Amino acid sequence: MSSRKPAKSAPKPPNEAPAAPAKSAPRGRIGAAREVSAGGVVVHEGKVLVIVPTRRAADGSHVLGLPKGHLDEDETTAQAAAREVREETGVTAELVQELGEVRYWYVRDRRRIAKSVYFFLFRYMSGDLADHDEEVLEARWMGFAEAQKALSYPGERAMVARALAIEEQDR
Repeated sequence: MSSRKPAKSAPKPPNEAPAAPAKSAPRGRIGAAREVSAGGVVVHEGKVLVIVPTRRAADGSHVLGLPKGHLDEDETTAQAAAREVREETGVTAELVQELGEVRYWYVRDRRRIAKSVYFFLFRYMSGDLADHDEEVLEARWMGFAEAQKALSYPGERAMVARALAIEEQDR
């Protein structure tokens, strides 16, 4: 009888950290997988755009996050981030610069997945938050300070802090 706990199927990045080196897969373990996603920190008039996705955290609670998702075939991380912003929030935004990478592990179907999410800073150009896709319950603007406290994952809070530092530097 194994003492292992059953694997959870939904991604849950509790140990999410910005730009932390990825841990190597345990020795003797076959099939550790890698995933790459991209997302955006969209800013406008001192606020940042956040979403509540339909997918809940492993404990069943709602997640407050930044728009992000997997890359489509032949897409760069910057292109994927712009597309995800558009799809998940209903807005078009101008790419400013890369913010950094968030790395974490999660378990799906009893396999450890090493996940990297590349975040980019965007400036709002146009669009209506009501035009988000079906993967999102709500998209809304939130002040930088509130977002740094309220976002569900520490890596995303760190990306908002980096965006704020750049915005303050540009003033």
